[in-house]
Amino acid sequence: MEELLEILKELHPEVDYETCTTLIDDKILDSFDIVSIISEVNEEYDVAIPAEEIVPENFNSAQALYALIERLMDED
Repeated sequence: MEELLEILKELHPEVDYETCTTLIDDKILDSFDIVSIISEVNEEYDVAIPAEEIVPENFNSAQALYALIERLMDED
Protein backbone atom coordinates (compact mmCIF):
# COMPACT_ATOMS: atom_id res chain seq x y z
CA MET A 1 0.00 0.00 0.00
CA GLU A 2 2.87 2.39 0.78
CA GLU A 3 4.16 2.11 -2.79
CA LEU A 4 0.71 2.93 -4.13
CA LEU A 5 0.41 5.98 -1.88
CA GLU A 6 3.78 7.20 -3.15
CA ILE A 7 2.62 6.81 -6.75
CA LEU A 8 -0.54 8.79 -6.00
CA LYS A 9 1.28 11.50 -4.01
CA GLU A 10 3.59 12.12 -6.96
CA LEU A 11 0.52 13.03 -9.03
CA HIS A 12 -1.30 15.20 -6.47
CA PRO A 13 0.68 15.75 -3.25
CA GLU A 14 -2.06 17.95 -1.78
CA VAL A 15 -4.61 15.11 -1.58
CA ASP A 16 -5.10 13.00 1.56
CA TYR A 17 -5.27 9.60 -0.09
CA GLU A 18 -5.76 7.88 3.27
CA THR A 19 -9.28 9.32 3.60
CA CYS A 20 -10.38 10.51 0.15
CA THR A 21 -13.00 8.28 -1.48
CA THR A 22 -14.02 10.59 -4.34
CA LEU A 23 -10.88 10.80 -6.48
CA ILE A 24 -12.87 10.31 -9.69
CA ASP A 25 -16.22 11.74 -8.57
CA ASP A 26 -14.60 15.05 -7.53
CA LYS A 27 -12.40 15.08 -10.65
CA ILE A 28 -9.18 14.97 -8.60
CA LEU A 29 -7.83 12.34 -10.98
CA ASP A 30 -8.18 12.90 -14.71
CA SER A 31 -7.66 10.50 -17.59
CA PHE A 32 -3.95 11.33 -17.84
CA ASP A 33 -3.55 10.55 -14.13
CA ILE A 34 -5.31 7.20 -14.64
CA VAL A 35 -2.95 6.28 -17.48
CA SER A 36 0.03 7.24 -15.30
CA ILE A 37 -1.29 5.21 -12.36
CA ILE A 38 -1.88 2.15 -14.55
CA SER A 39 1.66 2.38 -15.91
CA GLU A 40 3.23 2.85 -12.46
CA VAL A 41 1.16 0.02 -10.94
CA ASN A 42 2.25 -2.25 -13.77
CA GLU A 43 5.91 -1.45 -13.01
CA GLU A 44 5.68 -1.51 -9.21
CA TYR A 45 3.38 -4.50 -8.71
CA ASP A 46 3.90 -6.35 -12.01
CA VAL A 47 0.16 -6.49 -12.71
CA ALA A 48 -1.68 -5.30 -15.79
CA ILE A 49 -5.00 -3.59 -15.14
CA PRO A 50 -7.38 -4.81 -17.86
CA ALA A 51 -9.62 -2.29 -19.65
CA GLU A 52 -12.78 -3.67 -18.04
CA GLU A 53 -11.36 -2.83 -14.58
CA ILE A 54 -10.81 0.83 -15.48
CA VAL A 55 -14.03 2.03 -13.88
CA PRO A 56 -14.62 4.83 -11.35
CA GLU A 57 -15.29 2.41 -8.46
CA ASN A 58 -11.75 1.03 -8.75
CA PHE A 59 -10.09 4.46 -8.84
CA ASN A 60 -12.20 6.53 -6.43
CA SER A 61 -9.92 5.77 -3.47
CA ALA A 62 -6.46 4.43 -2.75
CA GLN A 63 -8.11 1.58 -0.83
CA ALA A 64 -10.25 0.57 -3.82
CA LEU A 65 -7.27 0.73 -6.15
CA TYR A 66 -5.16 -1.35 -3.78
CA ALA A 67 -7.95 -3.92 -3.47
CA LEU A 68 -7.98 -4.15 -7.28
CA ILE A 69 -4.19 -4.63 -7.36
CA GLU A 70 -4.38 -7.38 -4.73
CA ARG A 71 -7.19 -9.11 -6.60
CA LEU A 72 -5.22 -9.01 -9.85
CA MET A 73 -2.08 -10.33 -8.12
CA ASP A 74 -4.10 -13.22 -6.66
CA GLU A 75 -5.42 -14.11 -10.13
CA ASP A 76 -1.92 -14.56 -11.56
